[in-house]
Amino acid sequence: MEEQVIEFHLDARSGLSPYQQLVQQVRHALRLGLLDVDDRLPTVKDVAGRLAINPNTVLKAYRELEHEGLVAARPGVGTFVARTLTDATLAAHGPLRQDLRRWLSKARRAGLDDESIEALFMTTFRTAAQEDIG
Repeated sequence: MEEQVIEFHLDARSGLSPYQQLVQQVRHALRLGLLDVDDRLPTVKDVAGRLAINPNTVLKAYRELEHEGLVAARPGVGTFVARTLTDATLAAHGPLRQDLRRWLSKARRAGLDDESIEALFMTTFRTAAQEDIG
């Protein structure tokens, strides 16, 4: 069995439809350098089976990614990454990820559950973004 370069997951609390979540996960993986050009995405059948969703949902996500030029379907072979979204800032991700992991550990030690951590992060993220704009 071929090793998967990306394993999709769905979060019912995200507020995004399943197809949007798949698209977002591929974009994130491309931006973080986790997927590279010519990496093969899991088959529609595999994703639909693992996530218990309609294959048309996966097809819709793959088609959107293809329309954006991020992936290319090769009939009879699969869907492959056509280009990435990484940039010069990728080198900064490692140290930032370490800082974020330390912060997450601190938040858990303070007694916050995952939902509280996510709420705190997103609220702070949005507030900071608004301050940068204004």
